[in-house]
Amino acid sequence: MTDREARHAQLAQRYLPDELLERFRERAAVYDRENSFFDDDLAELRERGYLLLFVPASLGGAGLSLSEVSRLQQRLATAAPATALAVNMHLMCTGVVKAMVDRGDTSLTYVFDEAAAGEIFAFGISEPSNDWVLQGSNTVAVPQDDGGYLLTGVKIFTSLSPVWTRLIVHGLDSSGEPELVYGFIDRDAAGITVSDDWDVLGMRASQSRATILKDVRLQPDRVARRLPPGRVPDLLTFAITSNFQLLIGSVYAGVAWRALELGAAGLKRRKSAKAGGSFAEVPEARARLADALMDYMAVPAQLDAYCRDFDEVADHGAGWPLRLVSARINASAAARRCAEVALECAGGSGYSNGTELNRLFRDAQAGLFHPPSADAARPMYAAALLDD
Repeated sequence: MTDREARHAQLAQRYLPDELLERFRERAAVYDRENSFFDDDLAELRERGYLLLFVPASLGGAGLSLSEVSRLQQRLATAAPATALAVNMHLMCTGVVKAMVDRGDTSLTYVFDEAAAGEIFAFGISEPSNDWVLQGSNTVAVPQDDGGYLLTGVKIFTSLSPVWTRLIVHGLDSSGEPELVYGFIDRDAAGITVSDDWDVLGMRASQSRATILKDVRLQPDRVARRLPPGRVPDLLTFAITSNFQLLIGSVYAGVAWRALELGAAGLKRRKSAKAGGSFAEVPEARARLADALMDYMAVPAQLDAYCRDFDEVADHGAGWPLRLVSARINASAAARRCAEVALECAGGSGYSNGTELNRLFRDAQAGLFHPPSADAARPMYAAALLDD
């Protein structure tokens, strides 16, 4: 075992020991069935300092790298995908600040202070009918005399809805030359309504409900950036995109691996009258599982390579979006593929509601809805080859 692998194993046992993952896996079935939030998981993660993985050691955190956090999130997702997906949003916010500090920008270090004090951060960027995502906004930002803003709009898929206390948001100021405004709002600000509508196919415990903003105050000292709409290079949006794509991809890599484990167990368990033994001896079934493993194996390797490049501040220039988005899309596709194969391997028993495979299959489908979609991303890859 290399020193690096030994380090990952040490972190896994410190933050996500086997017995903790088993408790999470048992609760995941309950949370999914009851469509409830992962309160007990969150309490145990907080107790272990998991929400402070990116926070510097000087503030009581772990000061981990993106590569290290990615590995932990893959592990967490093997037991509780919805817990991992939702916790991602808090980790993403603190990871963004770490990325900025590593590149010389300390303007958002108050996020570390507040995370260390127990605040929970969440991601409020996605909006209905806004496929520009970070590069545009349907939320109206009305400038105030003191440099703050009043925000009115709807943010969708706001994970951690029951518990977040700080939300990173953006809005469009059209009072003059259009500007996108990014910053953090407080949960106790007037004008915030959290929808109670969350009855979805998968990732149910994430409770990623919509957040409705009506003249919500963005304080002037919480304004992180003012940028023109469109593709404007900036460290904040780069850090958000990088952490979002790679950490989301990490969750689906964990889902894919757990599906493969369950698929293999299903083949060993099922009996074949024709083969005179288990389905693990049936060539077609073995080939199906082998193909899924080949699909999976490139995923953690890609995530690891790009996370390490990001940690080492590698300069890929315009090639960064190609790397980041492909890592997340490939991980999501592998999760869906592996979950489907695992269901085939397990046979009819996996189709029953309440089985882990049934839940994993449904959780994997959420990967279709993280931006950008494959359709939205394809023009970027075509342009890279065709010099458009």
